[in-house]
Amino acid sequence: MATYHPSITTEQAELIRKAPLFFVASADPALKCGPHEVGPVNVSAKGGVPLHIIGPNRVAYLDYRGSGNETARHCTAGGPITVMISSFEGEDAATVRLFGRATVTPVAESPLADLLLQQPARELKGAARQVIEIEIDNTMTSCGYGVPVMELVRDRRIVDRGRRYKEAVAQPAATPQAAR
Repeated sequence: MATYHPSITTEQAELIRKAPLFFVASADPALKCGPHEVGPVNVSAKGGVPLHIIGPNRVAYLDYRGSGNETARHCTAGGPITVMISSFEGEDAATVRLFGRATVTPVAESPLADLLLQQPARELKGAARQVIEIEIDNTMTSCGYGVPVMELVRDRRIVDRGRRYKEAVAQPAATPQAAR
């Protein structure tokens, strides 16, 4: 069963500090997605850069060029943001979610830049473009039972950057009957 908290707990902070990867989900409040109040939701994996705990209700990270800038656009529009961190170790499975709102500041203008730049991404190409700072409304811890046990081999390098799925023309997936 999930447990909600008004701020980051000591146990959650330990998981956040050890995490080599976290996910950020955001949505534009002005865009409606069918009958839904907000949408569509953008989810981005953030590896190679730490999520910094600034205070019990505040975290921040350096945002680098990559696939797009949806998180920044959604945050600037006032949309909600969720950060999800999971443990991938064999012991103590857990998933932590941080719910809140974020601000986006160019690195050169951010008062947090000096702190965050002490741990820049080692393998990402180019300089950090902005600081994403999240004010947390509440947090949630769940069991993480569905998260597989995995081992970090290394951060992705620039040469590992895939283009296969990004540049391919969308083709319908083959059905089992069509493959016969």
